[in-house]
Amino acid sequence: MTAGERGVRYDVRGLAEPDAVAPKVAKIDGDTASFDAADLSPRQINLELRRLVYGEGIREVTIDNPGAKHSIAVGILTRCRIRINGSLGYFGCGLVDGPEIHVTGRVGWSVAENMMSGVVVIDKNAGSLTGAAIRGGDLVIRGHVGARTGIDQKGGTIIVGGNAGATTGFMMQRGRQIICGDAGGGLGDSMYDGAIYVAGKVASLGVDCVEAEMTPADEELIDRKFRIYRLDRPDSFRKFTCGRKLWNYDSLEPSERKLVL
Repeated sequence: MTAGERGVRYDVRGLAEPDAVAPKVAKIDGDTASFDAADLSPRQINLELRRLVYGEGIREVTIDNPGAKHSIAVGILTRCRIRINGSLGYFGCGLVDGPEIHVTGRVGWSVAENMMSGVVVIDKNAGSLTGAAIRGGDLVIRGHVGARTGIDQKGGTIIVGGNAGATTGFMMQRGRQIICGDAGGGLGDSMYDGAIYVAGKVASLGVDCVEAEMTPADEELIDRKFRIYRLDRPDSFRKFTCGRKLWNYDSLEPSERKLVL
């Protein structure tokens, strides 16, 4: 049991904190607020955050000492600014639609999963499955990311200031990824649409991922995003897209062949 779990009650079905309520520990000053999360459980942190944003109409919230807890700042569906001073565990900032979130530390697996709109900026590194199934908005990781970044990406932009792990862009459907460092093996494997820009080396391309020509529109997009987030732009990028060989079946499956023949 960690410090943040002291006093947490569990019911017989294994559900955590069945009677949890917002702790109301935040200091509110006008339309800004801050609170220390060191001794709060993940649910208490989220309840306090939701109380401030929805109940009190606070537009800027600062969370100190998150302690790398999991599932923090999840499901925020309104425009606001959230600053998290520290690191998060797994599934941070997921299912958001509208907020601008800044994490000053690092994050674990699946940050900003299913993000709909808004901005999430991570100052350090992120784990695997970063931006899984992201649908919109900008996800910026100033450090490195793990494997399968942007898996099943359906929109939005993922920017990586460092290197990306293996099978980045796996089953990518739409959107953009901009990687300033190197990319691991299997880049863009089975991608259906979208574009991946890589400034460094690519270990290998995945199935049906091919290199394409950079256009003025591509350069403008990268320049604009880098100006917004004040990132140092590498001199050049290579562009990778879908080769479209997997869009249609080239041959029948054995069971289909029996029916036809």
